Amino acid sequence: MLDHFGFLAPFYDRVIGPPDASRWRELLGLPVPGRVLDAGGGTGRVSAQLLPLVGDLVISDLSAKMLRQAQQKGVRQPVAAHVEKLPFADNSFDRVLVVDALHHFCDQREAIADLVRVLRPGGRMVIEEPDLNRLSVKFVAIAEKVALMRSHFYYPAQIQAMIAAHGLSVRIEHDGHFAAWVIADK
Repeated sequence: MLDHFGFLAPFYDRVIGPPDASRWRELLGLPVPGRVLDAGGGTGRVSAQLLPLVGDLVISDLSAKMLRQAQQKGVRQPVAAHVEKLPFADNSFDRVLVVDALHHFCDQREAIADLVRVLRPGGRMVIEEPDLNRLSVKFVAIAEKVALMRSHFYYPAQIQAMIAAHGLSVRIEHDGHFAAWVIADK
């Protein structure tokens, strides 16, 4: 199997570009003194920017090379794990974020179920995904298939329904360009 993210790790942040930290602060309702999980967080491109706003940050990802990049940004708790079977107790995190990663998970429904499991009551989960309603995203989805990335993209409303099936209150926001955010409160 190709290690796409291991190959991309050294220059991933430069290719993708900086995150809008103020947008993430708003979406996640930060600051929060509790624990935050960046699931599929790779290099910590987004969550490392939020370190001063959270009590504790954990990044989970399957790529050891991506997690090493996160450690270089000050992330002290990188965890190599499948999102479908997270090694954390129920109700462990006040906030959960998934940035442009859900389509890379092996089983999105299982991953969402486990993310909901580790989210504390009163907590918030934000999933950013490319908005499959956009033609440009359809081209990205095809390109990832050609690159043998085994990605599986969902429309924002489908992600919303998967989360709502677990009893969370869910809404969708769009950036009007490429991304959609699915925001869920437990």
